[in-house]
Amino acid sequence: MTDHTIELDKHRGMAAQKATELRRLVSEVAADGARLKAHQEELEKFLVSAPAANWGQAVEKARYLLALFAATPEAQDPRRKTLIANLLEDFERLLAPPTCSPTDTQAPPSKDE
Repeated sequence: MTDHTIELDKHRGMAAQKATELRRLVSEVAADGARLKAHQEELEKFLVSAPAANWGQAVEKARYLLALFAATPEAQDPRRKTLIANLLEDFERLLAPPTCSPTDTQAPPSKDE
């Protein structure tokens, strides 16, 4: 018996090597797809399990749903793509921490003024 393995692919023709590589890639893609589906189901269970506690959590749920919709043929319409992009920008803008401008730090005018 020998301690080193024999690389069988080296003994096959080029077409057989390509066919073997293709089968391996298809198998990996199927396994990745199954893992992705399991993760997606886990995420959806988490998202459904409780209502959002704040606007940030609600936005994350909406982003997830928008991403699902964006992958459909209906969402490929240019107007819908623009709507989705604009809504995502709105989320970012509205959730961003407020910035103070120099005029915001001044005290409001008193009633006497």
